[in-house]
Amino acid sequence: MTSGILKSLLFIVLVGLLLLSCSGGLKISSNLSKGVDLKKYKTFAWSKPQDQDHESRKDDKMYSGFILRLANEELLKKGMVLDTLNPDAIFIFDTRVEEGMTYSRGVPEYTGFGYNGFGYYSGYYTPGHVKQSETETGMLYIDMLDAKTKIPLWGGWAEKKLSAKSDGEAIVRSAVKGIFSRMPLKNK
Repeated sequence: MTSGILKSLLFIVLVGLLLLSCSGGLKISSNLSKGVDLKKYKTFAWSKPQDQDHESRKDDKMYSGFILRLANEELLKKGMVLDTLNPDAIFIFDTRVEEGMTYSRGVPEYTGFGYNGFGYYSGYYTPGHVKQSETETGMLYIDMLDAKTKIPLWGGWAEKKLSAKSDGEAIVRSAVKGIFSRMPLKNK
C-alpha cells in the first residue's frame, strides 16, 4: 500500500516537472475588472483590432486565423456561444513581436605571468568581455469588453522570448490555452 502511494506521488512529481520544463519561459497573466461577474456573459463576437498598423505588421499577424480558431474553441468549452449579431461580450486580440538587446559579462580572464619593474613575476586578470545579443519577445493580448458599454471586463496576455528554433504554432497554442485557463469562467 505504501509503495503504491509512493509510486503515485513520484508519478505526480514527474508529470509536474515535465509540464514545467515544457513551459520554456512562457509568461501568462490576466486581470478581471473590479466588481465584474462574467457568468452573465453568454454570447460573444470578435472585433477587428483598431490598430492602424494592423495591416502593415504582417509578420506579427501570421497566426491571426489560428489564434481565432483556438480562442473560439476555448470560449465554447467555457459555455459561451458565438453570436455575431447580438453578442453580450466583444473580444479583441493583438499580437506583437518586440526586438531588444541583452547584455552579459563574460568571465574575467587570467593573462598569465609578466615581469614588473621590481623583478617580480606576476599575473593579472582582465575584465570579461561584454556580450551583446539580439532578442525577440512574442506577445499575445486578449481583451473582453461589454458589447453595449465597451467597458473592459477581463484581459489576458502571454509573452515568450523567441529564437530561430521556436515552434510558433506550439507557442501560440500554449499561450491561448494558458490565457483562457485564467479566465474566471468554469468550463461547461
